[in-house]
Formats: sequence, C-alpha cells, structure tokens
Amino acid sequence: MAGKNVLAIILGGGQGSRLHPLTEARSKPAVPIAGKYRLVDIPISNCINADIKRMFVLTQFNSASLNRHIKDTYHFSFFSSAFVDVLAAEQTPNNSKWFQGTADAVRQSMHHFLRYDFDYALILSGDQLYQMDYDEMLQKHIKNNAKISIATIPVNAKDATSFGILKTNKKDDITAFIEKPAKELLPDWTSEVSEQMNNEGRNYLASMGIYIFNKDLLVELMENPDTNDFGKEIIPQAINDHKVISYQFEGYWTDIGNIESFFEANLSLTDDFPKFDLYSKAKRIYTHARMLPTTKVSGTALDKTVLADGCIINAAKIEHSVIGIRSRIDVESIVINTYMMGSDYYESLEDILDENIISMGIGSRCFIKNAILDKNCCIGDDVKINGGNHLSDTETDTYAIRDGIVVVKKGAVIPNGFKI
Repeated sequence: MAGKNVLAIILGGGQGSRLHPLTEARSKPAVPIAGKYRLVDIPISNCINADIKRMFVLTQFNSASLNRHIKDTYHFSFFSSAFVDVLAAEQTPNNSKWFQGTADAVRQSMHHFLRYDFDYALILSGDQLYQMDYDEMLQKHIKNNAKISIATIPVNAKDATSFGILKTNKKDDITAFIEKPAKELLPDWTSEVSEQMNNEGRNYLASMGIYIFNKDLLVELMENPDTNDFGKEIIPQAINDHKVISYQFEGYWTDIGNIESFFEANLSLTDDFPKFDLYSKAKRIYTHARMLPTTKVSGTALDKTVLADGCIINAAKIEHSVIGIRSRIDVESIVINTYMMGSDYYESLEDILDENIISMGIGSRCFIKNAILDKNCCIGDDVKINGGNHLSDTETDTYAIRDGIVVVKKGAVIPNGFKI
C-alpha cells in the first residue's frame, strides 16, 4: 500500500444551502446519515480502508458539531502519525475572505499541509455516498506517471448535462473537459467505457470531484490566486499542460446535493440488497463508538426498515424507513417512507411521563409519511405529517418542505394534533 506518502484533503463544501434546513446548525459533512453515521465518515472510512491515515477536513460554516464528532471518533495510536484534523476558514493578515471555491480552500490551507512530508494529495468531497479503493486509484496514477488523476463515473445522456464531462483516449488520458454540456453537444463527448456501462447507455465520463495531485504540481497550481475552483478552472487548464488521467469507477456513487437526493440515498439502505453496502467486511464504515443498549420493539409490524441502536419502538407499523439512534416511537403510530435521525441523549423518565411535556421522539397515534425528522425532534400525540407532491415548498420555524418532503427541524416541538 502506498498510503504512507499520501495526504488526504476532504472538502467540507460551502454553506450547504441546498441541504437546508439540515445544515441550519451544522456543516454539510456533519449531517447524520443511515441512522448512526455522519457524511464525513464516508471519505474518512474510505481513507482508513486504503491505509491513508493523515487527513484534513476543510470547512467554514457551523463546524462545531463536526469538530466534536471527529475529536470523539477518530483516535489513533499515540505512537502513530495518523490524524484527522478539521481546518476551518481562518482570517489572516494576508486574507480576510471565506473560501471562494474548492481550489481556494486548498490554497488558503496550504501552509498547514506543507508541514507534512507527502508525495501525493488526495482531494475528496465531504458530501458523497460511495465505497472506493483509493489505493487502486493511486497505483494507477503512479504506474501511468500521471500528474493528476480524476475519478470518473460513466453516466447517461440525461445526467451528463449536470456534470463536468471528460473525454479520454484509449490510454485513459483526459484530452478535453466541458462543464455541464448542453444536450446538443453530447454526441461529441462519448468515451470508452466497459461493455456493461455501454449497454446501459452510460458512455459519458463524469468527474466525481475526487482527485490525486502530485505534490509539486499542486503547490505550483496553487500559486495562481485567480483560480478558485478545481472543476471549473484548475482541471480544464491543467489538461493542456500536464498528464491528466481518468480512473473509471463503476460502483455505487451518489452526490448528496439536495434534500431529495439525501432522502433517496438514506431510504435506499432499506432495500434487500442495498447498492451502498454497510455490511461489507473489507469496506467498513467507521463512526463514533457509542455504548448504547439494544433496540427494543413491542407490538410493531416492521417492513423494509433499518433500526439503529438504543431505540424504544412501540409503533403500530414502520415501513420503508430508517430509524436512527435512541429513537422513541409510541403506541398506534404509523411511520412510512421516513428518515428519523434519532436523538443525542435520553430524556429522564420523569419528563417522559410528564403529560405537560412533549417528549423527544414520536408520540401516540401519529401518522408520519415522506418526512425527515432531524435530531431531537419532539412530536406530540395525534400528529399527522403526510408529505408528497401535493405540498408546495415552504419554510417555518419548526419545519420546511422541499420537493414534497417534510423536514422537521432539529429540536423542533410539534404540538399534539398538528397536521401537515
């Protein structure tokens, strides 16, 4: 493994406005997924699995919960050089601005990276769901004497207009790049893909926003203060002057850019054979190790449901849903097509039994469908939330509606009998 001479740089993204309100009080990489993980656990776990154990996470908005999660989770041996550090945008005498883009974030943090000895920089996105062997990508990069490698995924014509599309030759050298091409330009942008991808009509290579740079070239490219973004500026300019190759990836990959893709990615984990495999021994996903009791279920019909640790479930029915840590659902409630993130702590028994307090979790006789319930929600009795395309986008203090999905905000209290 070549992980010893690699430094991983995980880009935390901007304000995360398209994932609002999940990013109202936390940065994008800290958004909880799959009932017990956070988005940042995905690239960090992929790195650990490839024996890449020196990582920086770059963020600039609401980084407190991300800091706490990383500090509580990733402990390496006292005698190893492994670390995961969060770098928040910092104002200095030379620079008073936020990160202006992906490349600018790396440029502003460069002085931190250069304190370490490395030959290759692996640049990753903090808001994607996938399992990839970075070591395999690195070996190809070294074997081909590349200066930059870009992970690419074959997409169809419908999706190609939403991505940066690359053109390759038979040696996988990238010869051209176009950002979000218009539909009429697509016939000129097909590339060599595997037979299976070709049969599926996926013969356009989209950049996944995953890059390997040789250290000396990265340092050189970062000296130009006018380039702010890898996808829009650095990569298209570098193709003409340097050897840039494509590493083609054909596994499951989704860019969690908005509420709809986030919702679908989580609910797809309830499939019989989910494309994102949380049960793989070789591709483990790591997260904060919690000492939680087992989940207790009483009188509940469960179908296509993922249950995390420490839940107390007395619902009538839960179907096609992901139920996060420490969730509580009371009697006669029905939950369908819902991602319930769970709670950060247990309430005292006195509070749960106090009829004047709406407890955390879902109360009795509720009907919840097509919803995301953020952490620590308190939903009273007889509440009806029925998301769907009949609802228009809206924003209130306690919930928001995006693409028909009702998102109940973190810590929101929904009174008894409330209906959406």
